[in-house]
Amino acid sequence: MKRLIIPIFIMNRGCPNRCVFCNERITAGDFPAMVTRDEFNAIVERYLASAGNEYYQMAQIAFYGGNFTGMTLLYQKKLLRYALPYIEQGIVSSIRISTRPDWIDTCCLDFLKAHHVRTIEIGAQSLDDEVLALSKRGHTAYQVKNAICLLKSRGFETGIHLMAGLPGDSKNRFSRTVSETIALRPDTARIHPTLVLKGTVLADLYEQGLYQAISLNEAIDWCKDALRCFKKEHIPVIRMGLHPTDEMVRGGNVIAGPFHPAFRSLVESALFLDTALRLLAHVAPQTKSVCFSIAPQDSSYFRGIKNVNIATLGSHLPGISLAIREDLRQKRDTIAMIADGITYKADVTDAQ
Repeated sequence: MKRLIIPIFIMNRGCPNRCVFCNERITAGDFPAMVTRDEFNAIVERYLASAGNEYYQMAQIAFYGGNFTGMTLLYQKKLLRYALPYIEQGIVSSIRISTRPDWIDTCCLDFLKAHHVRTIEIGAQSLDDEVLALSKRGHTAYQVKNAICLLKSRGFETGIHLMAGLPGDSKNRFSRTVSETIALRPDTARIHPTLVLKGTVLADLYEQGLYQAISLNEAIDWCKDALRCFKKEHIPVIRMGLHPTDEMVRGGNVIAGPFHPAFRSLVESALFLDTALRLLAHVAPQTKSVCFSIAPQDSSYFRGIKNVNIATLGSHLPGISLAIREDLRQKRDTIAMIADGITYKADVTDAQ
C-alpha cells in the first residue's frame, strides 16, 4: 500500500546557519513562518480529502523545510500536538520529520518517539567533507553516518537527502557519496540536482563566476547512475528533483541549474533507454522486427517524454520495425526483447 505523505513546511526554522543554496521560500512555496493549528488542520484535511480511503492507514504527517530538532522544544511540542488527534483517531499512522545530522542525540530521539515520530530524514546533501564545507553545511560526513547509525539503533525509519552538483562536487565525488549512502542502508533516499536560486549565496557565487551549475544532461547522467545503484540495493528513491512550486516556475527565481518539472521521468527514461540499447546490441543486421515487452507501469518511462526513446531506438537500427507490448506478468524495471524468435532479457539495475 502506498504511503500518503502530508507535508507541513516549517520554513527553515531551527537551522543554525544558512547553506549557500538555500531559499526555502522558493523551494517550499508560500507557507507561513509559524504554523497555527487552523493552518495545520486545513493542510491535513485538504490532503486527506484528495486521497482515497485506501491510503489512510499509511498516512504520515511530515514536517519539512527546516531543522525540526533545532527548533525550540516548545514549538516542537506544539506542532506534534497538532498531529495527535489525527493519530488518536487512526486517520494518520505516524509522523515524519526532516532534520540535520548534527542536531540528533538520544534525549531528542526519546522525545520524538514518545510523540509518534516514526521516520526521520537527514539532510546530508553530500558525504564529501570538502563539498560540505564549500556548501556551508556546518557538519561533516562522519556526523551524517553517526546520525543514521543512531537512528537505526533506536528503531526509527531513516531517510537521506542528497544533492548533485554542489560547489566542489563532481560525478566521481557524487558517485562515492551514493556508494557510502547505500552502505548506511537508509530506508529511503531523496535526490535532486543543485539549482541556483535567487537570493542565495550560491547565486552570488554564480554571478561572480565562482560556481558553475551542472547542465540538465549532466544531472540526468549523475542521477541515473545513482538511481540504478539505489534500485539494485532495494532502497527506494522517493523523490528525484524538487517539487515545482509556483515560486520556482515564476520567472527569475531559478537563475541557473538543471530545473525540469518532470526530472524523475527524464532520469527513469534514461535508465530504460540505456537498457534497451544494450538489448539491441544482440540484434542481427538482417532482423526485420523487434518486440519489447515491459510492465504497464513502466510504459511511460520506456517510451520517454514525447516518445523520445522510441525515436532514439529507431535511429540506432533504421529499417527495423519496433513493437512495444505491455505485459502484466513482466517484472517492473525489466525489459524483454524478442528478435528472430529469441528472447533477451535485461534489468535496468544492471551496470553497463
